[in-house]
Amino acid sequence: MDVTIRAAGPDDAAAIQAIYAHHVLTGTGTFETDPPDLAEIRRRMDKVAGLGWPWLVATAADGAVLGYAYAGPFRERAAYAHTVEDSIYVAEGAAGRGIGRLLLSELIAACRASGARQMLAVIGDSGNAGSIGLHRALGFGDAGVLREVGHKFGRDLNVVILQLSLEALKP
Repeated sequence: MDVTIRAAGPDDAAAIQAIYAHHVLTGTGTFETDPPDLAEIRRRMDKVAGLGWPWLVATAADGAVLGYAYAGPFRERAAYAHTVEDSIYVAEGAAGRGIGRLLLSELIAACRASGARQMLAVIGDSGNAGSIGLHRALGFGDAGVLREVGHKFGRDLNVVILQLSLEALKP
């Protein structure tokens, strides 16, 4: 598998929008119900970049975007300044090829290098075994479950929160 992980740029916004729109319309990993348009995706990318957090893409040898991941503030208040929340989405047809693992591994390293101390995964749908398993495989631990806080496709959905310390282990 020839996949490159790199910083996302403005030219990636349309591919990111298409990937996310698919997940909004077909999945429960996000609780958005209407896909954001290209202008909104660009606004979100600019906001993350302006805060100094990473937004990454995974690309195939031909340059096609296979997935993306980014970290942003968990909450806007100053006391949360060193806690980030990750988001990862893989293109339809590209799941199960290790792309999510590559993206999350690079995202963790980039956030650690940028001064983040804690990373949270706020995963829509407690049945989202792929995302939960990926995060656990990379060291995230269970932080809690918010029961029936979302409603999508006629179902009440839980949110699973996982947490990873990005600080070096202390002796």
